[in-house]
Amino acid sequence: MNARSTALAAVAIALASAFFFTCTYVLNRAAATQGGYWAWTACLRYLITLPLLLPVMRWQGGMGPVWRAIRAHPGPWLLWSGIGFVLFYLCLSYAASSGPSWLIAGTFQLTVIAGMLCAPFLYKDQRRRVPLPALATGLLVVAGVLLLQFGHGGGSLDRDGWIALVLVAISAFAYPLGNRGLLLHLESSGVELNATQRVFGMTLASQPMWWAVAAITLAQVGPPPVGQVTFAAGVALGAGVIATVLFFQATGMVRSNPTALAAAEAMQAAEILFATLIGVLWLDEAWPQGRALAGAVLVVVGIVVFSIVAARASAGDARAVDEASGDRGA
Repeated sequence: MNARSTALAAVAIALASAFFFTCTYVLNRAAATQGGYWAWTACLRYLITLPLLLPVMRWQGGMGPVWRAIRAHPGPWLLWSGIGFVLFYLCLSYAASSGPSWLIAGTFQLTVIAGMLCAPFLYKDQRRRVPLPALATGLLVVAGVLLLQFGHGGGSLDRDGWIALVLVAISAFAYPLGNRGLLLHLESSGVELNATQRVFGMTLASQPMWWAVAAITLAQVGPPPVGQVTFAAGVALGAGVIATVLFFQATGMVRSNPTALAAAEAMQAAEILFATLIGVLWLDEAWPQGRALAGAVLVVVGIVVFSIVAARASAGDARAVDEASGDRGA
């Protein structure tokens, strides 16, 4: 396959991954509108994701290296999976009840700049520097998110709206922070794990926390309804397995081609479009209008530009591509 065909294939795969990542926003919103308790939405996804990942590991380096890495240093795995998976998804699940799918999907795109802003607090080498072009583009994404939120709130946010905005922002930072923190730990300990192995390892390490959340939730509200379990299984399969594998496959195919890598990463902007379309057609949500629509457009433009800047900066650098790719997706 020549370079052009490879690039087109990577973009198509990345677009497919964006569609499956959208499961998170749409199915969580569906569970919320049908009365599903937010904590069940959160813990069920990761309790179900673990067994779904087991057969995948046979073709992704196996479980042995992951288990040995966790046994050798359980503390960092518990810490970073607690931040990157547990805190991330508890916040995102709670926020799902606050507004339409496109609002949560658009606001979560803050994650494209969150990893960059966490860098000065994590690294001690050249990676701690925040590039000005990327920072300027990040501010464009932030402006779009604020327009989304205030446009949906009719020019002002009530208490629930502010809570949702803060929780999604925390979620958007927790996800890349957990990913980069674990990568830094693996780097310092000399352990090599691929992306799927890291996802599996963090899912496994987070299980005690998820079982604790499940036990508390069971005591408070009782067992989840069957419909909520079904929605959680859909998110686990669609976003937790299919989308993650597809996205890392796409970025890995073109990691040395900055233009193609930028195009593949920019496909995540389609999550807002997919969330809007599916939400309107399936959940009878209203289309974004006025300032909210302008905000969605700004977020999409910001993601595309940011992907171009980030891809050119990390072209040919496998570690940089791995870090940036891990910051994407929900």
